[in-house]
Amino acid sequence: MLRALIALMLTLSFLSTANAQDAAAPDRSATGGAQTLEDIMARQRGEPVDNGFRSGLTGDPDSAAGISEQLGTLGGASDPDLWRALRFGSADISASNNGPAATTLIQDGGMNWLQLREGPVAIYGGYLLLATIALLALFFFVRGRIRIDGEKTGNKITRFKAVERFGHWLLAGSFILLGVTGLISLFGRKVLIPVFGHDAFSFLAVGSKWIHNNVSWAFMLALVMIFVMWVVHNLPHKSDINWLLKGGGIFSKGHPPAKKFNAGQKLIFWSVIVLGTSISVSGLSLLFPFEINMFAATFAKLNALGISSALGLGELREVLAPHEEMQYAQLWHAIVSFVLMAIILAHIYIGTVGMEGAYDAMGSGDVEEQWAREHHSIWVDEVMAEKQAASKGATPAE
Repeated sequence: MLRALIALMLTLSFLSTANAQDAAAPDRSATGGAQTLEDIMARQRGEPVDNGFRSGLTGDPDSAAGISEQLGTLGGASDPDLWRALRFGSADISASNNGPAATTLIQDGGMNWLQLREGPVAIYGGYLLLATIALLALFFFVRGRIRIDGEKTGNKITRFKAVERFGHWLLAGSFILLGVTGLISLFGRKVLIPVFGHDAFSFLAVGSKWIHNNVSWAFMLALVMIFVMWVVHNLPHKSDINWLLKGGGIFSKGHPPAKKFNAGQKLIFWSVIVLGTSISVSGLSLLFPFEINMFAATFAKLNALGISSALGLGELREVLAPHEEMQYAQLWHAIVSFVLMAIILAHIYIGTVGMEGAYDAMGSGDVEEQWAREHHSIWVDEVMAEKQAASKGATPAE
């Protein structure tokens, strides 16, 4: 699965620079060396086509007729020569707009991007979310809610302060809004237009775009907040190995000792930090088109380190058109978002209906002492030790 995901992103070759050195050269004698029907059909199927036979046919100024002779103003290039030069990036042109993409007049990889976006990305991403929900429902049906085993004490322990809960809910709320509006953008045309019509969807799509673009800043701010507040509690600890070996007690009675965050919560934390950062960076490149180019440099590093060859992907292209950078960024943004949404669905389940007493940690911030002892016994011992030390060190009033 991981290799398939990497292959999807790294071997995406847009038609503008596709080549097929391994394929046998087709017979183009019937067309005088021009492309054949087989070339066109292969391109429409998304197959690589060797464009070497025509990419260099962009005219020859040295063969042009003299300026005083008949046809002397053509400059040795016909209109097809000019369009080929534009398509393959060899034309010497200038534009009044100095933007990065101003001189890229033809970039025909858009159809490949659209087919991937509406095809594998949407289909497999949708299946991933549906499968996650189905598995969580099945787990709840089989395992039921994880109850507090011992007798409740009625005593409360403060687990998270107000600022910590604020950071968590800012992150959670913004991510839910981003996920919903992102899904509307991806599935809206196929799912919502047939139900609500074009006018209603237009209003919804414009609103979703505005929300997605602006709420993203809240998500990035919250991501920094929770990293700063909790990174020290999410570093590996020897108790994590035992917790993982026992499955956290989720599949059996009894819970292994854990610090403030157990191994499962640490996996969630680092998934959110790593994947959330990746989503944020690719999102920034989409918010500021053509300004943040990540993939050409990444492909160059993968080639230099030999990673692409080790994965059987060959040499990845290190020169990308500005539009291709944006297309890669959008695909990566969607794929990583689907993965993180599936992880967060599991997190939401265990923090609400899946485990008794878990919601209180982020609801009021105070948890039942018995719940804390069962799920985070090492942390409870640390808290109690700190309280005892503080009480002993307190100066009695005179």
